[in-house]
Amino acid sequence: MKLNKPFLAIYLAFNLAEASKTPDCINGPLAKTLACDTTASPPARAAALVQALNITEKLVNLVDMSLGAERIGLPAYAWWNEALHGVAASPGVSFNQAGQEFSHATSFANTITLAAAFDNDLVYEVADTISTEARAFSNAELAGLDYWTPNINPYKDPRWGRGHETPGEDPVHIKGYVQALLEGLEGRDKIRKVIATCKHFAAYDLERWQGALRYRFNAVVTSQDLSEYYLQPFQQCARDSKVGSFMCSYNALNGTPACASTYLMDDILRKHWNWTEHNNYITSDCNAIQDFLPNFHNFSQTPAQAAADAYNAGTDTVCEVPGYPPLTDVIGAYNQSLLSEEIIDRALRRLYEGLIRAGYLDSASPHPYTKISWSQVNTPKAQALALQSATDGIVLLKNNGLLPLDLTNKTIALIGHWANATRQMLGGYSGIPPYYANPIYAATQLNVTFHHAPGPVNQSSPSPNDTWTSPALSAASKSDIILYLGGTDLSIAAEDRDRDSIAWPSAQLSLLTSLAQMGKPTIVARLGDQVDDTPLLSNPNISSILWVGYPGQSGGTALFNIITGVSSPAARLPVTVYPETYTSLIPLTAMSLRPTSARPGRTYRWYPSPVLPFGHGLHYTTFTAKFGVFESLTINIAELVSNCSERYLDLCRFPQVSVWVSNTGELKSDYVALVFVRGEYGPEPYPIKTLVGYKRIRDIEPGTTGAAPVGVVLGDLARVDLGGNRVLFPGRYEFLLDVEGGRDRVVIELVGEEVVLEKFPQPPAAG
Repeated sequence: MKLNKPFLAIYLAFNLAEASKTPDCINGPLAKTLACDTTASPPARAAALVQALNITEKLVNLVDMSLGAERIGLPAYAWWNEALHGVAASPGVSFNQAGQEFSHATSFANTITLAAAFDNDLVYEVADTISTEARAFSNAELAGLDYWTPNINPYKDPRWGRGHETPGEDPVHIKGYVQALLEGLEGRDKIRKVIATCKHFAAYDLERWQGALRYRFNAVVTSQDLSEYYLQPFQQCARDSKVGSFMCSYNALNGTPACASTYLMDDILRKHWNWTEHNNYITSDCNAIQDFLPNFHNFSQTPAQAAADAYNAGTDTVCEVPGYPPLTDVIGAYNQSLLSEEIIDRALRRLYEGLIRAGYLDSASPHPYTKISWSQVNTPKAQALALQSATDGIVLLKNNGLLPLDLTNKTIALIGHWANATRQMLGGYSGIPPYYANPIYAATQLNVTFHHAPGPVNQSSPSPNDTWTSPALSAASKSDIILYLGGTDLSIAAEDRDRDSIAWPSAQLSLLTSLAQMGKPTIVARLGDQVDDTPLLSNPNISSILWVGYPGQSGGTALFNIITGVSSPAARLPVTVYPETYTSLIPLTAMSLRPTSARPGRTYRWYPSPVLPFGHGLHYTTFTAKFGVFESLTINIAELVSNCSERYLDLCRFPQVSVWVSNTGELKSDYVALVFVRGEYGPEPYPIKTLVGYKRIRDIEPGTTGAAPVGVVLGDLARVDLGGNRVLFPGRYEFLLDVEGGRDRVVIELVGEEVVLEKFPQPPAAG
């Protein structure tokens, strides 16, 4: 059957105008079919639904604005829903007008700040609350059941504009974050609470940099780096957490667009990671399929061929951005026999099985999730959790003893571009929060006397249009304490916007220098991404530096809680802070991690001279920390493996590692235990050290000791060879506690023959 496009346009307009969002499995045409039979298996139900569609109906349901089929009572469905750190604005999500129900949703700290807390339990609680609010929006027919979150690409270069959407640079840390987040989002029940989507698969960490565009960028990655670094978070998603959905990325990987790569989507994702337990689906990133065309990747020559290449390779639905033609030509692909009905059916079965597993066709036997309502959005508990997510993620980078600060009878100068911020505090992929508790709001709530002056963001210095220095100096002159609220924001680094420089913006640094010269206690609270703090760290007139990232709706309150000692800082940097000269030594487009004679390495594992290291974070109190007693200091590799019952050897547990932490200071505080390993085993070069586990120990009172196990698995101790295989080698493994390893260190000897824990699929031969 050949389809013509004028007919399709009529079909599109009719269905978008008439379709509802909720299938009627009680009285509708589907009610008596297997699709609505909750006693049948999800695959059988999805197959029955797809079988009921004719080819015209099938083709208009292959893109993100699926139009349904009125003939059989299948409503339209918008697949593009967002919830990175709260229910967010997107084509599938609608917010009502202010003052009405569903006019807002809780906005938690963005990913990079939440990740800095190094607390998987907190991540779970945040994700569980987000999915509750997402379900409420869905039940009110204001959102769908699937959400295109989380963004889990490792953040290896500070210039990347979307780094703040991710948990940071370390794969072990990202995996822990992802495991907790997905459990909170998708739930622990048979019915998924929502469908999460792990993105962007894979090796995606460039937007727009010096002529390189994500839409045409070819990431050249070795099997070693791909297996060891870029794919580890996605393995957690697919194999271990069994997430419902993936998103393939804009870039090509070693010459093939990710959304056309059978190596990525079939060999690795579905076969190697066994992502086939459910009929899980893959969506493209938005307009990624048109990027196959000659102007970009030059992989496909026509829109019809591009559509066929995507669906045949394993992409199941395509995100399209209205107004950016050419749209996905699935009709042309079908009419030209480039795309078979068998492949179309496969994609639709995967898509609708995903929805069925989230209760989409269960109106006749509703799950308790369908009862979640507006009363469970922005609850007092959610508001407290949003505040905690921001507070627990604030990192104390420098402190000369000024903090914590008693503000009684003190006057503060609140100077800088986010002192009175609203959406600046949220970061990317944000919704509409119920309020903005910015620093001025927080100071007002504390009845603190303050003088406010705005500040520059990314202006140059000196500037003929300097409207900020004079008001700032005036405010500071009338105050006892200077609180500078600066850093970056989305105007400097964001989606489709990478940075060239990682130095402090010159106008901000100039203003800060002038303020510090006044000789008053000066605190810097830095928003956004990392910058080279060397000028501030070395300036004795700058008393304290705090990094807040993107703290969400309660960022100002969280900041003042830390400054005043209501809460003690315990967060750690989830990324390395590089010197500004780093960017001149290695291009953003270079994907390799290991150092060479021509280029420095990337991340704390391969870069030895940071301004501040991954895991850095100061406290208001003092601690002594040590490892607990290890069962043995010599361990046979064969015994480790033979005593393991895990399906995948890399998940086998290493004998228990425990940490004991004593608070030797005067203030109650949390402590994040970071366990690293280093040694000369496996292929050269050897990493400086590698994170193998972490645990946040809460509320350690002065004079008391807290203890906790830190889970370590063999796969994180192993090294990856040139072919991408994960191998546990014999050798001396030096376990280090905390960033510099100065807290404690223990050497464990692994003896016996090396064991391959994971054999990595090899890429297809070139040519």
